[in-house]
Amino acid sequence: MIETYRGVVYPEQLDHMGHMNVKWYTSKFDEAGWQLCSAIGITSEYMREKSRGMVALEQFTKYKSEVKAGELLVVKSRVPKVSNKTITYLHIMYNAESMQEVASTELLALQIDTKTRKSCPLPKDVIEKCAELFDVAP
Repeated sequence: MIETYRGVVYPEQLDHMGHMNVKWYTSKFDEAGWQLCSAIGITSEYMREKSRGMVALEQFTKYKSEVKAGELLVVKSRVPKVSNKTITYLHIMYNAESMQEVASTELLALQIDTKTRKSCPLPKDVIEKCAELFDVAP
């Protein structure tokens, strides 16, 4: 796994029960996702120049521990599966001080052509980078 996010829980991110609201878990996992994309070669420059984008098809999140204001968080990520057009991301969020797992999410993402809004194949070098970093084969 590689580190893809590091941050803090702010008081305005809490819900009426005093712990981080689910929308903020999703937001932090989303930021981790873009870091992961960049690490495997799907950079913002690549997306702009090639008119490419990544869209989420499915997401499944598990909440394991409440997170409160002031807690430091870290997300570590990997790619457990890659195919010709899709990538599965696995993100695990930890309390950065205790390294206790607080949440995880698995997301299936599809590459699209942003002009036609249709799916398109992932570049060979992205698939190879997934294999190199995460020992995953298409």
